[in-house]
Amino acid sequence: MDSAHPHKFAFNEAVSFMVRCETKEEIDYYWEHLSAVPEAEQCGWLKDMFGISWQITPAKMDEMMQNGSAEQISRVTRAFLQMKKFDIAVLQKAYQG
Repeated sequence: MDSAHPHKFAFNEAVSFMVRCETKEEIDYYWEHLSAVPEAEQCGWLKDMFGISWQITPAKMDEMMQNGSAEQISRVTRAFLQMKKFDIAVLQKAYQG
């Protein structure tokens, strides 16, 4: 991968990098600097200019999904399935009902 010779492979979603963010500003920063393929964006996933997949996720969502009731988890899931870039405030509102 680090040589100057041509390679007979491409990146795909089988491998991705995950960035856990504490704030909306962090999510916005990574999204602005990494996203290069808007049609590939969904549920916190994006692709950079090299075709590498990234998951830009709020750390708070882990807590919601692990500690929430079945109804809370369902509401959060319904909310994030509609998103491209995660919105922490909307996820928190869905969690709280």
